[in-house]
Amino acid sequence: MTETTTIQEELQARALRALAGGVSSNTRLLNPHLIVDRAEGARLWDVDGTEYIDYLLGQGPNFLGYAPPRVVEKLAAAQKDGIIYAATHRREIEAAERVLSILSWAETMRFGSSSSEMVQAAMRIARQATGRRYIVRFHGHYHGWFDNIQIQSVDGVAGPGSLGQVPDALDPTITISWNDPAAFQKLIQERGDEIAGVIMEPMMLNAGAIEPRPGYLETVRELTAKHGIVLIFDETISGFRVGLGGAAERFGVFPDLAVYGKAMAAGWPCAALVGKRDLFTEVATGRLTHAGTFNGNVVATTAVLASLDELEDRSAYSRIEQVGSELMRGLGELASQHGLPLKIQGLPMAFHLRFDEENDVVTSYDQILALDASRYSAFARRLIESGVWVAYRGIWYVSAAHTSFDVDETLQRIEPVVAAAAQNL
Repeated sequence: MTETTTIQEELQARALRALAGGVSSNTRLLNPHLIVDRAEGARLWDVDGTEYIDYLLGQGPNFLGYAPPRVVEKLAAAQKDGIIYAATHRREIEAAERVLSILSWAETMRFGSSSSEMVQAAMRIARQATGRRYIVRFHGHYHGWFDNIQIQSVDGVAGPGSLGQVPDALDPTITISWNDPAAFQKLIQERGDEIAGVIMEPMMLNAGAIEPRPGYLETVRELTAKHGIVLIFDETISGFRVGLGGAAERFGVFPDLAVYGKAMAAGWPCAALVGKRDLFTEVATGRLTHAGTFNGNVVATTAVLASLDELEDRSAYSRIEQVGSELMRGLGELASQHGLPLKIQGLPMAFHLRFDEENDVVTSYDQILALDASRYSAFARRLIESGVWVAYRGIWYVSAAHTSFDVDETLQRIEPVVAAAAQNL
């Protein structure tokens, strides 16, 4: 790509002065030098006019692509009615009804502004409902950056994931390996009567794209129900992406509570906690606090309605399955042609690339940790330089805006990168 111009340099310098690290989220620190000007469909442009085919989608929310016209039109119209009333409004009710009509297992819900906060509400509800202390979580799963849930896994041990984190805030959590039914059965046998809730990504998408082993979710569901433990699915990434009803629908296992965000609102910041009505009893009385000035605001709930308008006929999923499958197949063929040990795993709408000489399929976070992450990061940087915007951790997202033409152009752009990587083996 062209060298950084004065426009980029000037804005980068301004960003570093005005924003800590030049960004507003640590996930952007890996590539703070890209200053985006605009985005449309499956592409974005930086301030120098350089175009990128985008497979990061703002870390996932832009499931319909950037600025989908019908959604944008509805959001613009909704703002004219005001945004926050400090009262329930018609669109909020309609959006909740639509979400619940799709998630047929759920009975009631609350809207929020981020999944991180809705995870906190879910854990609070589980503890109140059971009178127990502990929350079980899993290595490699991400549930927000708050002190009581963010971890870093080192040699199978979970510790604080950030400087400044209060270490004993993690004391009420138990972290074990995911996709390991024996480990889960052992834990429940030994400590089941102490556990308030179990929280998991029903498909591991934050780290890798690992589907649950056959029978694993069923085992977790059976044991949590038997021991009176609240099962919480964090569907922030998978919800409305791997299927209209999310991973719960795709795999046929249904939790007691679930958190949704990202794809639910077509890029607008909005999250939801849904679940069984009896678990929300004290939320409804106000004795169990869930609050937020911006929760369920007009624009957010309009975005939910507008997104579901586009998704409910399911044709968007058919298109994404087709285009994503073409991309996965093309990437695999390209790697094979050049003898590059690049493995592809996951679903057409969310898959993971990795350099792996050993495994055709990974089923655990330990296998992800064993990979040469720096090698893929260097590869991703070259992809970005070739005009293909991707995450450094290997995840690729495909949107309803991507086309077969985008796939062909993507493969053309990255073929020299793959060839160069193969020559450096």
